Amino acid sequence: MSIRILIADDHAIVRTGLSMLIGTQTDMIVVGTAADGKEAFEKALECKPDIVLMDLSMPPGENGLSACQRLKEAAPDIDILILTMHDDEEYLFRVLQAGASGYVLKSAPDMELLSALRTVSQGAAYLYPSATKSLISEFLQRVKKGEDADSYQILTERERGILSLIAKGYSNKEIAEQVVLSVKTVETHKAHIMEKLQLKTRPELVRYALKKGLLDFD
Repeated sequence: MSIRILIADDHAIVRTGLSMLIGTQTDMIVVGTAADGKEAFEKALECKPDIVLMDLSMPPGENGLSACQRLKEAAPDIDILILTMHDDEEYLFRVLQAGASGYVLKSAPDMELLSALRTVSQGAAYLYPSATKSLISEFLQRVKKGEDADSYQILTERERGILSLIAKGYSNKEIAEQVVLSVKTVETHKAHIMEKLQLKTRPELVRYALKKGLLDFD
């Protein structure tokens, strides 16, 4: 089944170029385009893509950050991959807080963008390498700054293991193979983890794991 993608960018030539690139892939299909956040929100609810490839800045209309927040509240099953020219930690953290599943620079090679789309479609988060380093550095500084451990203590040993694998970017299928469970069972565990920790999106879960120091960064 093809990955259904909606492209949102304020430049027509960029929308056309991205559509042509994605159109060359046998496992992807562009189901619509939008010129700003408002149109992206409306079209996403209408055509229900798997992923919205969203520009961060789309003047004079609604920006991608605002649209991302609204869309994740209205349709949490739709993943959002932010495509932007801003290589800045501030933008990175704001994007993750808004519920996006990834962040790719417009200067990235075509193959990196396609790889990011496939990664997000498998349920994993995608960050370009330097962004990952910034994220890890920022949140490791907060690990010991008073976060309540009670929420983590209510997780079972199995749930803690799955939480770590999810945060490391493994897909549900890959996790199922590692822990020798069915994909459906892994999905159920994930739902229980999210409920217990009161989290709504995978990026929130990744941030939680980073704050808890659950990941190895050797």
